[in-house]
Amino acid sequence: MTDITALSAEATIPQKTRLQLALRKPGFLIGAFIIGVSAMLALMPGVFAPYDPNLIDYVAVKQPPSWAHPFGTDMLGRDSLSRVIFAYKVNMQMAILATVFAMTIGVIVGALVGYYRGFADMIFGRVVDAVITFPFLVLVIAVVAVLGPGLINMYIAITLVGWVYYARLMRAEVIAQMGNDYASAGVVMGYSDRRIIFRHLLPNAITPVIVYWMTDMALAILLGSSLGYLGLGAQPPQAEWGVLIAEGRNFITTAWWLSLMPGIAIVLTGLGFSLLGDGLADLLRPRG
Repeated sequence: MTDITALSAEATIPQKTRLQLALRKPGFLIGAFIIGVSAMLALMPGVFAPYDPNLIDYVAVKQPPSWAHPFGTDMLGRDSLSRVIFAYKVNMQMAILATVFAMTIGVIVGALVGYYRGFADMIFGRVVDAVITFPFLVLVIAVVAVLGPGLINMYIAITLVGWVYYARLMRAEVIAQMGNDYASAGVVMGYSDRRIIFRHLLPNAITPVIVYWMTDMALAILLGSSLGYLGLGAQPPQAEWGVLIAEGRNFITTAWWLSLMPGIAIVLTGLGFSLLGDGLADLLRPRG
């Protein structure tokens, strides 16, 4: 008797060949490099930062970029480069924690709803309609306003709203996969629903979710920085890009580097996740 794993893996290019194709694309390599550097800065900020990010020096207040302070100093004389580097730890944490729980919940719910359909699918459709009626940022701000400012409450708010988008994507992919022969074979061979869903359907339907997750991490950084700028995310004196931009907004004409440097970090990191996501899409997408 033939196991349906073989059927579910047919018509795909070997992983080694697809990896070689992905490595030939400059965008994928640039994205991987940016995220790799960002990860190192997030994991070991003290190794790369030249100063203590909270060290106050009133003699060096609002100094422009120089050899001693490549990103200049802020209104308290703190080294802006060190603060931008230490902010990588917070913002990369945002990218992961603000999305991984939403993705996990959404994948499980979407897979179950897509497989069983019926009444559960109808209820899920109403939930989706209710959530997507309002802008994502507005809903997150509303939840944070109820829970209070801070990173933990921000993660809770994003998870409460964001899981719906992952579930909707996973539901559509599971329904598409159920039209393939291996799904029907699993039912005929008497496999349990749990085995069919989590061992066969989910692995074949997860690729678009992973690609979307990469893009969502870029959006999570932007959203987290926006909430930090508004005072609803990370709180001063914690180094976070949105907080740094907010601190420099009153000095934009006299100390432009205070807001510019963390802004560049946001753009580069977001670009890295986007390019990496595009590369992963080519790497993971099945081809005949």
